[in-house]
Amino acid sequence: METPIINEHNKQEYPPMHTAEHLLNGEMARRYGHGRAFSAHIERKKSKLDYHLPAPLTDADIKSLEDYVNQVISQDVEVTEEYVSRSECEDRFDMGRLPEGASDTLRIVCIGSYDQCLCAGSHVSRTGEIGSFRITSARWQDGVQRIVFKLGEKL
Repeated sequence: METPIINEHNKQEYPPMHTAEHLLNGEMARRYGHGRAFSAHIERKKSKLDYHLPAPLTDADIKSLEDYVNQVISQDVEVTEEYVSRSECEDRFDMGRLPEGASDTLRIVCIGSYDQCLCAGSHVSRTGEIGSFRITSARWQDGVQRIVFKLGEKL
């Protein structure tokens, strides 16, 4: 069992869950074109992401997202990081969620060709370390799609 990591904000992080969140977020942005989650609560036992969507996801959509994340996990893709200047990131990423006082050098976390995201959090070194991914519930209300997910045993 992996030990949680305490980041610079004294927030406990569980790298497998945080990395799974990146995979789901990246695919949601690609498929539905409404960006990454505007609200996230990432915990060891279960996590949730909220998205602005004009209509609810169907059961088939949810199953397809779950299958997608598990497929990337099963490929045991390398998770890397690179450090680049803020100016290099401005055309590639939404800079609106950067914390105030962020440095001029930013870290990009890359999960193979599947996702790239500005992030200061902790991640696994390969997706095979995540374990199985399961969406446990999804609900849509007033234009907000919530997705709740858990991790299980390694695939």
